Amino acid sequence: MFRSIRWRIAILYTVLVSLVILVLGIVLTRYVSKVQMTSLESSVTSQATVLADVMASQWEQINPEQVDAYARQWAEDIHGRVTIISADGTVLGESEKDRAEMENHLNRPEIQQALSDGIGKSTRFSTTLAARQLYVAAAIKVDGNLAGFVRLAFPLNEVEQSIQQIQQQIWLILLGVILLGAVLSIAAAQWIARPLNTIARLADQITEGQPAHFPYLNRKDEIGRLSQSLDRMARQLHERIDDLQNEQQKLNGLLSQMTDGVVIVDPNGRVSLINPTAEKIFDTTEKKASGLSLVRALGYYQLHELWEECHTTGEGKIISLEMMQQNRFLQVVSTPLGGALQDFTLLLFQDMTHIRRLETVRRDFISNISHELRTPLASLKALAETLQISAADDPENTRHFLEQMDTEIDALTQMVNELLELARIESGRVPLNLQRMDPCLLAKNSAERLRMQAERAGLTLKIDCGEGIQPIMADGPRLEQVLVNLIHNAIKFTRPGGEITVFLKPQEKMVCFGVKDTGIGISAEMLPRVFERFYKTDPSRSDRGTGLGLSIARHLVEAHSGRIWAESQKGKGSTFYFTIPAAQS
Repeated sequence: MFRSIRWRIAILYTVLVSLVILVLGIVLTRYVSKVQMTSLESSVTSQATVLADVMASQWEQINPEQVDAYARQWAEDIHGRVTIISADGTVLGESEKDRAEMENHLNRPEIQQALSDGIGKSTRFSTTLAARQLYVAAAIKVDGNLAGFVRLAFPLNEVEQSIQQIQQQIWLILLGVILLGAVLSIAAAQWIARPLNTIARLADQITEGQPAHFPYLNRKDEIGRLSQSLDRMARQLHERIDDLQNEQQKLNGLLSQMTDGVVIVDPNGRVSLINPTAEKIFDTTEKKASGLSLVRALGYYQLHELWEECHTTGEGKIISLEMMQQNRFLQVVSTPLGGALQDFTLLLFQDMTHIRRLETVRRDFISNISHELRTPLASLKALAETLQISAADDPENTRHFLEQMDTEIDALTQMVNELLELARIESGRVPLNLQRMDPCLLAKNSAERLRMQAERAGLTLKIDCGEGIQPIMADGPRLEQVLVNLIHNAIKFTRPGGEITVFLKPQEKMVCFGVKDTGIGISAEMLPRVFERFYKTDPSRSDRGTGLGLSIARHLVEAHSGRIWAESQKGKGSTFYFTIPAAQS
């Protein structure tokens, strides 16, 4: 409760009002008591003076036996106690007690004061009457000489009760004033705190990023000026927040669309930001990586060493990072940042895996084509040299050598033609004549072309056309070329007595073709590369193929918007698949 400014103000004002009322109550009660006592003393003093003058005028004629009668009569008139005392202190008359039993009163305070001043006053407890009494004594002077004293006594019980009643009424009124002041203080505190609460609530909305408009702009007090200032601040803050959000969205959009990975590292070597591409590269998320060191977040000590060198020297650096488990090769560029990101470091991860793979393919292609050309060229050179030496002497061998040269030239011609065909397909210069056709008929025609070759090799060739096969849109001769190539490879790598099956099956708006054999199979490390140019699974290269057939088949299938792949186990045969989109009905 005391944390609220409303209650603090209310309690403060209530305490202040209570203290003021308390002081005022004490002053008033004392003033009332003083006024009552002063009034009583003045009245009694006047009566004592009058009686003293009466006694002085009759002093010579008064019979001592009649003094008590005077005292009792006067006591009834003034409703008090009257005592007449001689100059030596002897009680001459008493309205309430037997004067004979009363002691000398010369030493009473009021008598002593009357001796010197003519009037004496005293307030004390009377043992005779067992009550507090107000005593007023007036000197009786006859011809200028002191003859005695008239002493009046009044009980203070009634006066004190009256004073107490007045004081109680005063305190009740003041208590009501305190309660009223407390209520007014709470109301005033509420009036003051209400706009402050509203301002605080609106400030919380601004903190949460919600738009807020501060009211009370027409007030002329400090709260009005505060609300105006806060309103201006809120408007400017929202404008800046909108600008920052726009910039943040642009930055996030840029980072999310970047094909390169981006990681920003703070001056302590911890990940401050990571974009989606970097998350995929390192198999993490921004939530997991933020705040962690580079080693814990990304898992490579080379990155920490790269950041440390860049952070220390203030110069950028480029390194290569090979991720063995993911079979990925990265180029990492470190750049120190400035401005608002002073001492931060940018790490840019460029995936060079594809380029590295292309370099490997290019190197293998050069090696393979050099090997493929070297063999027939070497044979041609040897045959030509032999002919130059013995052509005239041995016509029979000359004819044999010329036949071998023709065979080698045919192989070179086939290789060149296939290379030209592959280049045309890759460049998209081979238009496809797409027609609606029956895929089962296409598979049967392709198999029939190679059935005699399969039978000569001692193999069984089957056709399995499943149910629900839809027509396809394809270039018949090109697609038949793919099937013939796959069936021919199956015949070449299957031992006598084996079996080759050409099958079709439906597959989600596609038609899947398959060629399955029981041949020698392909090892797992060679399987991903069988569709590369000049790549041969037989290291000895004993077969006479060019190594371009599967590469041509892959490009033809992809030109039909399909996909080709292979599954195989060493010694258990292979299955080659490719899919072609089904024709729209």
